[in-house]
Amino acid sequence: MSTQMEFARQGIITKEMITVAHAEGVTDEYVRDMISTGKVVIPNNTNRKSRMVGIGKGLRTKVNASIGTSSDIIDIEAECRKARIAEEEGADTLMELSVGGDLDMVRREVLKSTNLPVGTVPLYQAFCEASKKYHDPNRLTEEMLFEVIERQCQDGIAFMAIHCGINLYTIERLKKQGYRYGGLVSKGGASMVGWMLANNRENPLYEKFDRVVDILKKHDVVLSLGNGLRAGAIHDSSDRAQIQELVINCELSDIGRQMGCQMMVEGPGHIPLDEIEANIILQKRMSNDAPYYMLGPLPTDIGAGYDHITAAIGAASSARFGADLICYITPAEHIALPDEADVREGVRATRLAAHIGDISKYKDRREREMAMSKARRERRWDEQFSIGLFGDEARKIRASRTPEKDDTCTMCGSFCALDNGNKYFVEDLQAGGKA
Repeated sequence: MSTQMEFARQGIITKEMITVAHAEGVTDEYVRDMISTGKVVIPNNTNRKSRMVGIGKGLRTKVNASIGTSSDIIDIEAECRKARIAEEEGADTLMELSVGGDLDMVRREVLKSTNLPVGTVPLYQAFCEASKKYHDPNRLTEEMLFEVIERQCQDGIAFMAIHCGINLYTIERLKKQGYRYGGLVSKGGASMVGWMLANNRENPLYEKFDRVVDILKKHDVVLSLGNGLRAGAIHDSSDRAQIQELVINCELSDIGRQMGCQMMVEGPGHIPLDEIEANIILQKRMSNDAPYYMLGPLPTDIGAGYDHITAAIGAASSARFGADLICYITPAEHIALPDEADVREGVRATRLAAHIGDISKYKDRREREMAMSKARRERRWDEQFSIGLFGDEARKIRASRTPEKDDTCTMCGSFCALDNGNKYFVEDLQAGGKA
């Protein structure tokens, strides 16, 4: 079975490419060409039917929602409800990141509960199984690790964040810079660093990268090169360890694409606003425009409780400068396992941020903004609710505070600026003004 990339390189336009092209308003040939050069990916495991989603150059910035159990809270049905909420709220992809309970069962139940393409971090399960079997995660064997990757691919996982870019040279950079203010914040990355130091061995995911690619390619799973050394504090952003891992991941993205595997590269993390554009320029230049998957990002470290807003600011900037997929952040970030309400808020905030970035990145995609402007000017409330991203919520708020006059709102009432302005300019509009 060929991958989408291999089909594209043969000049074949698949039904998956046609579906993505139709959804994005671009030509089938454009999608095929972008996939053939590795600038667009379609996460679509051949073992499972899921929604077709294109991620990459020239396409709408996509939103990922993450769910999963922890060692403290194990409720499979709750995770399935979160998956359904994420899909209902408009997430494009989902990551199942469980580390508690029967991980195979959790993953398979989540896959049943959603039509979204689902991603994982296989290192989580590998280290959990090593801990359970040996009571020591550092006794994880290579074969256990690769077997977990294969098992998850067979279940229908569409994309995998795999920490291939951490190697002994990268860890040396971390040591020589005097560690970090914010420490290591990637669960998979910290576990792999610990394994390498405890065993005095190279990362098998880096050392045997060809084997990783072969497994994912067999099922046409997108390999998302994880950023296990991403900064967890803005004062650590763009340090030598993070940039070294980015360099390696960009090199590996080229190797994987040469082998016919669909590839993405993952980015920060915590990063101040003034570094976001430079970070994306670096990734795009070094990876030859591989799709970039940004985690948040968070441009300040002190927004706990409102980190969905913090991240939305970073996400809008990231989308504007060329990020292709944004992982949401919920209000519970840094505090607790997200609940269902957190998932809903996280998806909404990130969708809004991605849209803001997209209408700056693609200035020809502002028709919806124009339609809303006219509907507001003329106080066509039902039309406003249908155009808005969150029309049901807007309708609910208006209904809770009924105005005296139906065509105004309780913000201004009889002092409605639109009403007063239209009295003087309505004839111009009817005569051919900005109608």
